[in-house]
Amino acid sequence: MINKFGNESGKLGFGLMRLPRLADNPEEFDKEQIKQMVDKFLDAGFTYFDTAFVYTGSEAVMKECLVDRHPRSTYTIATKLNAAMGGVTEEEAKKEFEISLERTGAGYFDYYLLHALGDGNYKKYEDYGIWEFVKKKKAEGKIRHMGFSFHGSPELLERLLTEHPEAEFVQLQINYADWEDESVQSRRNYEIARRFGKPIVVMEPVKGGTLANPIPAVKKIFDEADPGASYASWAIRFVASHEGILAVLSGMSTIEQVEDNTSYMKEFKPLTEEEEEVIRKAQEALRAVELIPCTACRYCTEGCPMEISIPDILAAQNKILALNDVRRGNRMYEEATKEHGKASDCIQCGQCESVCPQGLPIIELLKNAAVTFES
Repeated sequence: MINKFGNESGKLGFGLMRLPRLADNPEEFDKEQIKQMVDKFLDAGFTYFDTAFVYTGSEAVMKECLVDRHPRSTYTIATKLNAAMGGVTEEEAKKEFEISLERTGAGYFDYYLLHALGDGNYKKYEDYGIWEFVKKKKAEGKIRHMGFSFHGSPELLERLLTEHPEAEFVQLQINYADWEDESVQSRRNYEIARRFGKPIVVMEPVKGGTLANPIPAVKKIFDEADPGASYASWAIRFVASHEGILAVLSGMSTIEQVEDNTSYMKEFKPLTEEEEEVIRKAQEALRAVELIPCTACRYCTEGCPMEISIPDILAAQNKILALNDVRRGNRMYEEATKEHGKASDCIQCGQCESVCPQGLPIIELLKNAAVTFES
């Protein structure tokens, strides 16, 4: 199926949020490896690259590893304007557009999104006039298609799509683990976007990497069904098999991940009925284990006054919940707090909870982690 953007349904997108770092200097990106990843992605026939103003260093790396090295007509760029993070003023929010243009050197954006709209922040985009601002930039030819990424209730999504028909596409969190999740509402949000006829960009198809290395019960199900398939392939093919998908974003961190993802997406085949049944069994296995649904987006760490590495602490907690691996969980916690705050250092300011796309009760989760790891 070809959608109005000229892309084939099930297209793979390269998310530039979890890029590799140098082993001897974790503060610096491994640009040589990123260049190879970009080249392999393009050589496989894919074109969609996704970044955002708030992904630290990502837009600049995109310029150096993609824009400066390849003809502009051979790829498409998506980036995002965030008006709701860290007390941004209206002037600062609107300035993000020109800064993104300068950082990327792209000249124009193929896809431009209002970033991470949800029930707690969507009014700020209205109050700041961001919708009209982006429409103006599109009229000026600096944006080809405008849309928004969304972390909110189905009721809000329906309202936004009703009030803003200028939104040409929507980016949603969809994966087989969250499909029926009451907090994420993947299925209901997908169905609303389809009802409005909006192409969908999928984020978190592998749930922050969790579904690339799922719990043992899920691994067993997939290994029995197809021993040669990667766990990530099941997750990405699940979302790509749905109608109306513009791009499935994979936040790739290694050359091997690029090679794996492109191998089964080059000549994409939707899930068969038998494979859909395998996914249903995996969903049932996941529902039997209650894990903390953190996707490690790290929005919560940016403004934490105690510099607590919240996603890493929650990952350590999940290691114990999923595998009862206390020794590994303790090691992960020690590593997470070696140069950062401990769970017990939380002052309950609520900054993290105000920006968490998953709506997690982070303060309470950190209290639990302090009991688990510090008692």
